Amino acid sequence: MARRLYASSPVVDGLPLLAEPEFWAAHLVEMYDSSQVESFGVDPADVEVMLERLSDKAAWPMFRIPLGGGHSIVVHYNSGEEYTSTDYFIVHPDWWTNDVVLASTDEDRIGPGLCWAELAALLPAPEGGDGVTDPHARLLLLLPVLGDTNIPAEAVTLVQEALTAQGAPDDGEALARRLLRGHTMWGAAPWSFDEDERAWICAGEHSPRKEPLGDHLPDAQRRVLDACLTSFGG
Repeated sequence: MARRLYASSPVVDGLPLLAEPEFWAAHLVEMYDSSQVESFGVDPADVEVMLERLSDKAAWPMFRIPLGGGHSIVVHYNSGEEYTSTDYFIVHPDWWTNDVVLASTDEDRIGPGLCWAELAALLPAPEGGDGVTDPHARLLLLLPVLGDTNIPAEAVTLVQEALTAQGAPDDGEALARRLLRGHTMWGAAPWSFDEDERAWICAGEHSPRKEPLGDHLPDAQRRVLDACLTSFGG
């Protein structure tokens, strides 16, 4: 998988979709039971319409989540001939051929790509960042990448608050807990922090994080990248 393949694809800015409440139920659709769709505070019929928009072969939504050091996480919807998948990359303007794949829901099944400590560290956006800067939106947009067997109680509260901020009813604890179990394609996995590498390592069968993040990058770039995600490490 390479993000450069998107250069010739019909990519469109997905940022306007974040203002539509049914987007979140559609974005997270593979992570909860269908009976819970109304827990988002939306009409299931509207969610179906949003799913059709997200799988439009003529317009592939893309979302940019700014990080530190010029890095970003880019979320790409990919509507190929057979089905729609979602790809998550860590990118930098200097990399183009070295983008880091965090997760993908295509047939390769790549994930999980983040532990809870990393995701919590990514909620505040850097000053002057361009793209998705609201912490609630950042949390929900990246939830599919998460897969961690060690979820603290505060995570349930933060996800519930994020759902409420996007229009869900206040009694969303059950939905929040369900979403924190991990994506159905890879679920939750144990993580450990490597003190020598200063990086989180995942034991998940399908995770791209079995080795230190960005181990193929030059040392200077890798140190900056690891610093983006290890604020709570160690």
